[in-house]
Amino acid sequence: MVVGEFTEEVDVLVVGAGPGGYVAAIRAAQLGKSVTVVDKAELGGVCLNRGCIPSKALISAAHHYEAAKEEPFPGIKTTAELDFGKVMAWKQTVVDKMTGGVKTLLKGNKVNVIEGEVFFSGPNEVHVAGEHESKKLHFQDCILATGSRPIELRALPYGKRVLSSTEALELQEVPKRLIVVGGGYIGIELGQTYAKFGSKVTIIEGTDSILPTFDAQLTRLVTRNLKKYDVDIFTGALAQSVKEEADGITLTFKVKDEEKTVTADYVLVTVGRRPNTDDIGLEAANVKLTDRGLVEVDAQCRTSNPHIYAIGDIVPGAALAHKASYEGKVAAEAIAGQPSVVDYRCIPAVVFCDPEIATVGLSEAEAKEQYGEIATGRFPYAANGRATALNATDGFVKLIADKASGLLVGAQVIGVEASNLIAELGLAIEMSATLEDVALTIHAHPTLGEMVMESAEVALGSPIHIVTK
Repeated sequence: MVVGEFTEEVDVLVVGAGPGGYVAAIRAAQLGKSVTVVDKAELGGVCLNRGCIPSKALISAAHHYEAAKEEPFPGIKTTAELDFGKVMAWKQTVVDKMTGGVKTLLKGNKVNVIEGEVFFSGPNEVHVAGEHESKKLHFQDCILATGSRPIELRALPYGKRVLSSTEALELQEVPKRLIVVGGGYIGIELGQTYAKFGSKVTIIEGTDSILPTFDAQLTRLVTRNLKKYDVDIFTGALAQSVKEEADGITLTFKVKDEEKTVTADYVLVTVGRRPNTDDIGLEAANVKLTDRGLVEVDAQCRTSNPHIYAIGDIVPGAALAHKASYEGKVAAEAIAGQPSVVDYRCIPAVVFCDPEIATVGLSEAEAKEQYGEIATGRFPYAANGRATALNATDGFVKLIADKASGLLVGAQVIGVEASNLIAELGLAIEMSATLEDVALTIHAHPTLGEMVMESAEVALGSPIHIVTK
């Protein structure tokens, strides 16, 4: 029962405690502001509780199970038994550790945390409805970081057997059969993970390729690996309807005007996410939205209301946790009077599939359009000593540069540890490094990082460890 209501004065109000909101709150507090964070659910948001962290924990477990199930390394034989309940329990300990860390960080930076739902009642005032009390907060500045939620298809409404990624991360047993509708990064990550655990997986993707935002050179290796796990992939396919039964669910879909059906235990729908900008009274706050429900912002993340800022999944651009955190820092610094502005040329994108994919900067097509003549250098994992010693030789590192200046403008990595290798390349682009700068940087041997140096040498026409035309 909610009792009482009073008004509190707040210096900086942050709505949402995900990777954008809690980072913004901490940075604002570091800059001398008195900060209050309001979230209706858990600290850490979707990323830490129902997205990035739990999914990567499951991906890691599936990788270890796969390795133990087969011959993990030449000359080493093992046997493996899966206790999926214990895997899920371990996953939750990872989540709890990370969210507990956020709580400690907010407390250590003297950020006030309120649990409740926010509704704007004016351009500088919100109503917060909590479980036991209701209050009004009057703020000087506000940062919106309300995140997003899975898109629900009208033909595939969520239910007992139609799942979003949230429910897929909470299953207590490995489904014998799983249909994934949507071959983007969430669908591929979770689909491949359950395939490694033993599910018979079918992927339905509406475009001509899985992971459609990535170059075909990258997705080709992932497709090959998915088939190794007996995953059926239908591209150019559109889901039509589902029929739930006592012991399963049947999906009807179309491929090139041909109707097909497939039956499974569950259908996982991963067709994108919708910004959480509805039903919070943004019209009363004079905050303008785009036709897609995204918040219009300037280079400092400021909305049409000069005292309200917006970050993360609710503003245009990729829905990535690290983008939200970056924007959170910019918004907090702007509120503190600093000249910080966003610069999106170096946002890395990572897919934790097998093999991993990581990109940063421009693609080859984008670079050609912007610079005209370009130079590219590609070095294979198979020619790298460390990758060979790891028995992980699938993949390559590719650099893209302006031909005239040698300026590095883009990079792509597919293979083991791609998610870690991309950081060096992001830094190189951010600092306007040239191919020569990268090639002249001494890399330790034997490491995967040597492939960055080697690919720069390929682009310069002077490779040492491969022979090119």
